[in-house]
Amino acid sequence: MTLTPSVPKWPWCTRRRHRLIPPTTALTRTSGSRTLPSSKDEVRCKVPQQELLQLLEELKPASAAETAEATSVIGIGLDSCVIKTRHKDIFLVQTTDFFYPLIDDPYIQGKIAAANVLSDLYAMGVTQCDNMLMLLALSMEMPADARKVTTSLVMKGFRDACHEADTSVNGGQTVLNPWMIVGGVASSVAAKGEFIEPAHARAGDVLVLTKPLGTQPAVNAHQWLHTNAFQRVQDVITPEEAVAAYRMAMHSMARLNRNAAKLMHECGARGATDVTGFGLLGHARNLAEAQDEQVDFIIDSLPVIAKMPAVNSKFNFKLLDGFSAETSGGLLVVLPPDQAERYCAALQEMDGIPAWTIGRVVKGNNTASLAPDVKVEEVHTPQLFN
Repeated sequence: MTLTPSVPKWPWCTRRRHRLIPPTTALTRTSGSRTLPSSKDEVRCKVPQQELLQLLEELKPASAAETAEATSVIGIGLDSCVIKTRHKDIFLVQTTDFFYPLIDDPYIQGKIAAANVLSDLYAMGVTQCDNMLMLLALSMEMPADARKVTTSLVMKGFRDACHEADTSVNGGQTVLNPWMIVGGVASSVAAKGEFIEPAHARAGDVLVLTKPLGTQPAVNAHQWLHTNAFQRVQDVITPEEAVAAYRMAMHSMARLNRNAAKLMHECGARGATDVTGFGLLGHARNLAEAQDEQVDFIIDSLPVIAKMPAVNSKFNFKLLDGFSAETSGGLLVVLPPDQAERYCAALQEMDGIPAWTIGRVVKGNNTASLAPDVKVEEVHTPQLFN
């Protein structure tokens, strides 16, 4: 992957006087804490999954009457809401997401932010976003000249990713904040059949993942290159390998899941979720709980960016436990067993990147777990990301 020509590589995460993001590292652990455990500035920026689910209970209907009046087909707790409109068989599919910058290329950061928002629509099988709003907080502690350049590039990246998705940005909100924040709201007006309810997994189905895991340790290892923290991992990864993993992570995060969503319709997908802040297992459990039959998801293999298992052995991101946070991760798709090979082959033809059959659906109690003999597959595709 080639970085944008003439783009200044601002040290978003390490030059603390610029205060673009909280002054530690870019991505969060499942617990919500930052990844440098010794930092006095440790902050929480991702609400822990169980705490979030408890909070969301406050938004659910408070009575049977409210439930009867509810317009949601898919409501709180999954990737997007699907809401009945006043027009027969026409639905509004909508989602929002935002986060702090996590890489040192502002243009690619903008593309990642847009891809991350759109991914929630794609997880519902929605392939066309009708409108995008951009949510942007400018760092008021960053020098004015640097803020102008980097913000412009973030916005261009966001716009270009939306253009790639055949949609456009038509509004949003911009504020000042100690740290930069970027994200958006994606909306689609869909007819019945244009979205896939994520609730119909059957025992015997298989689970396919469309992007490799490990973006969290890859981004952090790259950030540590010129800090004392890299000494903790230098015996398991070289600087060149850290850069290669970082480039792979950037390319993966910026890639749209749109083709993966299109193929869900062609291959009879029973449902999907996108793998983001709560990690593969966190999102798999959320999806399993939504199924209309009593089934479990068993994860048999973990495709991981090369060298990240070794980095994880030095700083435990819970990568091999299935809980390492991902940003703009892949779709976890439930497919009939006779469609998985076709799906993976077609997606590789369209995107040029592999997908993996990583698990299976069995009778159970609507949860997800790693198999006792789960296998780790390190993903090497450096020629695509140089």
